[in-house]
Amino acid sequence: MYKAIIRPLLFLLQPETVHHLIVSLIKVFFVIPGIKPLVRSAYRVRDPGLEREVFGLKFENPVGLAAGFDKNATFFNQFSAFGFSFIEVGTVTPVGQPGNPKPRSFRLTKDKALINRMGLNNDGVKAAAIRLRKRRSNVIIGGNLGKNTATPNDKAVDDYAAVFEELYEVADYFVVNVSCPNISDLSHLQDRDQLDGILSRLSTIRSEKAIRKPVLVKISPDLNNKQIDDVIDLTGQHGMDGIIATNTTITRDGLSTESGKVKEIGNGGLSGSPVRDRSTEIIRYIHEKTAGKLPIIGVGGIMNPEDAIEKIKAGASLVQVYTGFIYEGPSLVRRINRKILRSS
Repeated sequence: MYKAIIRPLLFLLQPETVHHLIVSLIKVFFVIPGIKPLVRSAYRVRDPGLEREVFGLKFENPVGLAAGFDKNATFFNQFSAFGFSFIEVGTVTPVGQPGNPKPRSFRLTKDKALINRMGLNNDGVKAAAIRLRKRRSNVIIGGNLGKNTATPNDKAVDDYAAVFEELYEVADYFVVNVSCPNISDLSHLQDRDQLDGILSRLSTIRSEKAIRKPVLVKISPDLNNKQIDDVIDLTGQHGMDGIIATNTTITRDGLSTESGKVKEIGNGGLSGSPVRDRSTEIIRYIHEKTAGKLPIIGVGGIMNPEDAIEKIKAGASLVQVYTGFIYEGPSLVRRINRKILRSS
C-alpha cells in the first residue's frame, strides 16, 4: 500500500515538505487513544533472538533510525512505535541555526537515493535537551554532536564539548559527527590532529562523569584506508566505543539519473542505494582491521532486509536506516527484523 499508493502521492511534493507533513500527521494521529499501541503491534517484532548487547547497552533489536531524521528531538517518542530499538537525534549544535537555503533536499528516484545539503539545521542543544527530558518511551537515544557552521575548525572542539555536556544526562550514547559534507571544511575534522583534539576533550569530560556512556565516531564513505586507520587508532587511543560507517558521500559515480539533473541539483551528500557497497566495504575493512573487537553501526544504502543482512555479515553489530525508510515505508524495520530471525 505504501509503495503503490502513499509514496507516489508523497513524492509529488518536495522532500522537506513531505518530511514535515508526515511528522505532523503522525503526531496528530498518535494523540488519538489506542493509535500508538496499534501501530506498535503492527510494526514491532519482539524476540530474544533479536536482542543485542553492544557497548554496554541492551538493544531490543539491531535496527535504528539514523541521525538527520529527528534533528530536533521532536518525534522520537512517536517513531519508537515503528519498531526501532534506537533513534539517533540531531545533528545537534550549541546554538540553533537555519541551515542552508532551500531547496536543499532532492530525490533521485531512478537510483533510490537522496541528495541533501541541509546544513545541520536545528534548534540548538538546549531545546533538544529539554525535549529529551520528556522522554516517554524506552527507546535508546543517541545524541549526534556537531559544531555550528560559523565556528572555525580550530574552535570546533569547544562546540563538541558544549553539546556533549548538555546532552550527557539525557541521551544514552553519543556520536561525534565529523563527516557531514554539507558544512564547509567539516570533513577536515576527520584529519588525525583535529580528531585527536576532539576525542581527547570528550574523553576527559566523560572521565569526570559518575556514569560512563558510550561515544562513537561517524565517518565518511569518502575516506581512504589510511584515513580510516587513523580513525581506528584514535578511537582506541581515547577509549571510544565504536564507529558508525558511513555518512553520505560527495561522489556521483555510477548514477542512473541524468547527469544534467544531477549537475543542476549541485552540491550535497548522496545517500541511498549508491552508497551501499562503499559503506559495506568500509564496515568489512574496520571489522577485519580490529579483529571484530570494535563495535560498528552500519548505515548507508539499506533499502531492503538483504542490505541489512549484508552489513551485519560484513561486521556491523547494529544497523540504521534513513533513505530506505523513505523509499520503502515503515514496514522496512519489521521486514529487516524478521529477516534477521530467519537468517540466524
